[in-house]
Amino acid sequence: MNIKVEALPKYRIAYVRQVGPYGPGNVQTMEKLKKWAKEKNLLAESAIILGIPQDNPETTLPENCRYDACIIISNDYQMDSSISESELSGGEYVICKVKHTAEEIQKAWAEIYPALQKRGYQIDNKPIFERYTGDMIYNDYCEICVPVKPL
Repeated sequence: MNIKVEALPKYRIAYVRQVGPYGPGNVQTMEKLKKWAKEKNLLAESAIILGIPQDNPETTLPENCRYDACIIISNDYQMDSSISESELSGGEYVICKVKHTAEEIQKAWAEIYPALQKRGYQIDNKPIFERYTGDMIYNDYCEICVPVKPL
């Protein structure tokens, strides 16, 4: 598995939120974001898309789970009221590139936790997210980004 540590900057994001069980609704939410981004000419080769599950489904009822489909926007981009805006704080992240299938993501999660400890990290209290850059958007790959801090 391809794991690296990266310092991510603070990102300004535009996002669409879905509330409910994780699964097919997340895909629909991502498609809604991509449609908006394409209409605004933001879905270029340099686009960075994020999928952020805001809640742990083991501790949050499925109907209350929040999922944000996001695109990083520049600080000078003029937002309109058709979509939400926020910031994602930066910091140290362990990044794991995987094929975007349920099986590969599950396998990656089984390997991420031991890899964090081996490298002297623990998970930081920030959102974990999936990042899609460049051709990953069209080739079914993603990066699992886990916020970390030293043990």
